[in-house]
Amino acid sequence: MLRHLAPLTRLGPWLLPLACAALVLAGALPATAVPALLGEPLLWLLLCAFVLAAVLQGSGLAERLALRLVAGAGSLSALCWRLTAFIAATAFVIPSTSARAALLLPVFAELARALAAPRPVRALALLFPSVILLSAGASLTGAGAHLVASDVIAGLGGAPIGFARWAWLAAPFALSASAGATWLILHLFLRADERRGVPTLPAPPRTPLTRAQRAIGAVTALTVALWLAGPWFGLPPLAVAFAGALAATCPALTGASLPQALRRVDWRLLGLLAAIMLIAEAMLAGGAADRWLAGGVAVLWPAGAGPRTALALAALLAVLSHLAVASRTARAMLLMPAVALPLAGSGADAALLVFVCVQGSGFCQSFAWCAKPVAIFARQGAFGPADLLRLAAPLALGVTGLLVLFALAVWPHQGLG
Repeated sequence: MLRHLAPLTRLGPWLLPLACAALVLAGALPATAVPALLGEPLLWLLLCAFVLAAVLQGSGLAERLALRLVAGAGSLSALCWRLTAFIAATAFVIPSTSARAALLLPVFAELARALAAPRPVRALALLFPSVILLSAGASLTGAGAHLVASDVIAGLGGAPIGFARWAWLAAPFALSASAGATWLILHLFLRADERRGVPTLPAPPRTPLTRAQRAIGAVTALTVALWLAGPWFGLPPLAVAFAGALAATCPALTGASLPQALRRVDWRLLGLLAAIMLIAEAMLAGGAADRWLAGGVAVLWPAGAGPRTALALAALLAVLSHLAVASRTARAMLLMPAVALPLAGSGADAALLVFVCVQGSGFCQSFAWCAKPVAIFARQGAFGPADLLRLAAPLALGVTGLLVLFALAVWPHQGLG
């Protein structure tokens, strides 16, 4: 079913106007719904996150911090674990896996030049995109699909999932999956003596941070801290995001201007996200969700199967969906109505199924064309298709099992479903 719907994802920049026109002409949405998108808080939150990320990328601060963090690694294994922690942390700052890959590629290049040996370089080349993709699920702004899921869960009557609650729910899963990927890479692609070997690493920059780098570092750290602590202080995430974006684009403070940052915003992703939110609103407002819940399960589901089986099937389909649809946000658009809502007719909570589908859709390491970060690092020539499949097979099983474990034993106790 997903493969039949996959051509929708190739509409690219035309998806928003086509979706808007079709929904309005069909009467599924009033004409006022389109301009109302301009007031959608989640879109503005993502835009502010893009602005903050653009300034951070242009500052060179992330590369300096990464090289300083790994400088003291006493073994290749320690280097990989330190990199995993740093890469995962960038999910809370950079709202796009492609942008994170571009940000971290110079770090990989520096380390690859220093290590020189093919096997360690191959391990690092696989580590970077794997952790980028799996750790993205930890943050509400880590991928556009998360904003769609938050909007749909609220539309289904669930409690709104803000930045802090998303991290509370998703960060343990995303970090566990990232750690699992790192462990597999270390043991599948490196011998024991290579893991214990002391790597030759590039020396961190000796020059002190510039005033602008210190400023953007402070602004970024404060923004993320207030996003996480906002619920305790009554601070709306959008207000924090606006303040962070304005501070980051103050020329006197960081040397960056708002027009410069806006030119680096991924407007195509924002347009795609807006279109998907319109589709979700039409589906929920028009009663399509209720029809899926009532009748869809009869087609997809054997009689007598319960909610636990539904959650396991949703996890499996979400993990496999990258083989049919290359865009993470597009996968979320297809998985929610095609998988999550029908399976909710088995008795499983619809909001929990949506969350499972969105988290599972973050796995996309099987082939270079499945995700831009994988393609970016594949172009470095350090690994080939066989290496990806060698990693993807056990990793897919591990992520699916972890997803089922969290869906059954962790997330319900955290108040989801």
